[in-house]
Amino acid sequence: MNKLTASNISVSYGATKIIEGISIELNKGEIVSLLGVSGVGKSTLFNVLSGLLRPDSGTITMDEEDITGKTGKLSYMLQKDMLLPFKTIVDNVALPLVIKGKKKKEARKTASSYFEEFGLSGTENKYPKQLSGGMRQRAALLRTYLFSDQVALLDEPFSALDTITKSNLHQWYLQVMENIKLSTLFITHDIDEAILLSDRIYIMTGKPGHISEEIRIDAKKPRGEEFLVSEEFIRYKKHIGMTLKQNEQE
Repeated sequence: MNKLTASNISVSYGATKIIEGISIELNKGEIVSLLGVSGVGKSTLFNVLSGLLRPDSGTITMDEEDITGKTGKLSYMLQKDMLLPFKTIVDNVALPLVIKGKKKKEARKTASSYFEEFGLSGTENKYPKQLSGGMRQRAALLRTYLFSDQVALLDEPFSALDTITKSNLHQWYLQVMENIKLSTLFITHDIDEAILLSDRIYIMTGKPGHISEEIRIDAKKPRGEEFLVSEEFIRYKKHIGMTLKQNEQE
């Protein structure tokens, strides 16, 4: 069942066309990646999906409702965790609930009920500077989920982490997503990350940016680290690498 649909999205800045004719779908409970090099227009598309930017043409629908240009419908997590340094972790995480009108005490209680599932037990009264980068990202992901448990846009949320932390967080993320079934659209320029996490991958290339190919990843989830060295994974990676290379040469 389609949860989010973007149809024929085009955006220009002045005389420069940034993205053109983009159509994508996100089904309920899916993790779908937008994979492409920096500058291809992935973040521009996210700004359109989130309602921060109105496209020159095209429409965005969620559950068959036209949400083009409307903010507050989807949750949107940027590369940085954006946790407020003067608030405790529980108050940071509960912030979307407070904004929606819940009383602070009730919001804290609701947020706290997810801390164990998100691997955050014991951090409720700590401050962001007291947590590792990986733990801060977990808190930011929980805050994103509490803003909207329907659809989340994640813009390279693991890109700033070291290799070991990123690997551990990938495995944790796959398990959590299996539990909460959050429909997620995920920006990355990391081919390995896209293959590991995704149900489907849209490859964005060109100037203006457009969808070159859609790839379905059929490997069973959650996927362990052994998947990264499997023949199946290597076939996907080789195909994607060749697709990106061919489009760069055109």
